[in-house]
Amino acid sequence: MPPTGHVAPGFEPVARTFQRLVGRRQGGGALTVRLRGETVVDLCTGYADRRATRPWTYDTLSISFSTTKGVASAVLHRLADRGELDYDEPVASYWPEFAAGGKGRVTVRDLMTHRAGLSSVRAVADRAEDLLDHVGMEDKLAARTVHAPTQRSAYHAITYGWLVAGLARRITGKGLAALARIEVTEPLGIDGLHIGVPDEAREYVAEPVGAALRQVGTTADFTQNLWMRYHRSRTTIDALHVPGFARLFEGSDPPIWHTEMPAVNGVISARALADMYAPLANGGDGFLSPGTVATLGRVQIRTADAVLGIQMRWRLGYHQAFGSRARMAFGHYGYGGSGGWADPETGLSVGFVTNRIGSLTTPLGDLNLFRLNRVVRQCVESRSTTFAST
Repeated sequence: MPPTGHVAPGFEPVARTFQRLVGRRQGGGALTVRLRGETVVDLCTGYADRRATRPWTYDTLSISFSTTKGVASAVLHRLADRGELDYDEPVASYWPEFAAGGKGRVTVRDLMTHRAGLSSVRAVADRAEDLLDHVGMEDKLAARTVHAPTQRSAYHAITYGWLVAGLARRITGKGLAALARIEVTEPLGIDGLHIGVPDEAREYVAEPVGAALRQVGTTADFTQNLWMRYHRSRTTIDALHVPGFARLFEGSDPPIWHTEMPAVNGVISARALADMYAPLANGGDGFLSPGTVATLGRVQIRTADAVLGIQMRWRLGYHQAFGSRARMAFGHYGYGGSGGWADPETGLSVGFVTNRIGSLTTPLGDLNLFRLNRVVRQCVESRSTTFAST
């Protein structure tokens, strides 16, 4: 199915790559690229359901898995920008219950760089249905006894969202679903970004397609085969695997829609992602102060992550923008391939969503976004060279 939308002159290679990677497969997706306030790429293709009866539109929302962490992190940065939160204060200063189990020294910075010692979701959930009690998850994590902060990062793949939510709840009295609206979509004037699925968004949510989602979480063996390609450890399995996880995504009204899992269940459009990251690529633009934005681009820790098994350069709630070849670029990608990122050096922001979950995906997506990022960057560099020579 050929993509609909438009590309600015010089970005035609992005459209061709998008069509090859997304338009010729089951499912669909969308890609939006903003450059210093100009929309240079805005494309969608394919279908939002397995039976190919719902064409993908600009309003289509996709469950974006860990891409949601970028939204949750933006909420904390808004609070920090107003002085309601200090990155170097202990989490327990705001959330007293969090001091239990020897965690009193864990700072907000430690939490946002995956060093809170709480990566294991298996430690707080025996089965998938336990994950639906989001306030209960916050309380269980706060009560855990662990050795923390850790020197080495261990990706809090599922628990990160509840940790951010618990911290923000103690400061504001509100949950992350409400705060995503109050602190992100309303100030930016954007649509198409939610944690969980409110009634008004139900008709826009794409149905996940592809073999991997139907299998993920069904057996520890599958989890190991899927995610242990590079790093086989108990730490990895405990962070990523809960028995029966796939059940939460099944049916016409799946349970995952009706909870707050701010590391997993964001339903987001490509335009909304690009819009959220645009001010982070352009000095804050009234959304955050320039000083806070400058902080976001700084690498906080460089380690071989104990869960992911690869070298990571964690920012505050974000990772490097893989595939972008941009030194300062940061964002968050998700299982299945969605992702968003900002590059303060060029003023570039990118949002990509898809409902296709292929068999070669990882906790931080598959190679499609990496390949799209590379072509986007090449077009930006080519445009800059052309402008400089005229």
